[in-house]
Amino acid sequence: MGLSEKEECVLLDQKLLVFMDQLELLEEKRERLNSLIEQGWFSMSKARYSMGNKQVSALQYGSEMEPLVRVHTRTLESGEAEFQTKRRTLKSPEERQVEDIGPKDKEGVRRRVKTQEVPEIDQSDNKHPWTETEPAPSSKPEPNPQQDPLKWFGILVPQTLKQAQASFKQVVELSAEVATLQSAVLTTRQQLWTRQTRRTDEPG
Repeated sequence: MGLSEKEECVLLDQKLLVFMDQLELLEEKRERLNSLIEQGWFSMSKARYSMGNKQVSALQYGSEMEPLVRVHTRTLESGEAEFQTKRRTLKSPEERQVEDIGPKDKEGVRRRVKTQEVPEIDQSDNKHPWTETEPAPSSKPEPNPQQDPLKWFGILVPQTLKQAQASFKQVVELSAEVATLQSAVLTTRQQLWTRQTRRTDEPG
């Protein structure tokens, strides 16, 4: 049994009110997002002015980088797409060392015993075969892909650079919210169009 014309009109009005609320909220979040982006770039320009253009550029990027924020998506039963951000916690060098050694201890032992096959050399030569656990000495510190990006630009960075990072962190979180709300708006609009078309096509 279908809905009466009055009930159909009530549902249509309710859906329209939801649609208007979503549009209003989406507009507010977009304005906030644009404001944060402008604030972040303004703080970045002030940091470049105080430190120098070459001190705040891509030249300071780490040689190895890993994303500190990941975006997870899923589709709800209503057809809407939901976006969620998950931030990874930065680990200290001591925690990273324990994590690397602990779970992989047995494997590490097997790798230490294994040596690489090399051609026979003259015993009078001072060179010796090397193993996988005896790399050439290096004065460079081991890169940390999970390092705080602020440390790429030095230890004592200006407050404006920290403000820029804080602004862009909020941009990432808010972008996921905007994308989720945008999907909800599109779904609600499609539902409104479907109900309105069905109501128009009905005889009488």
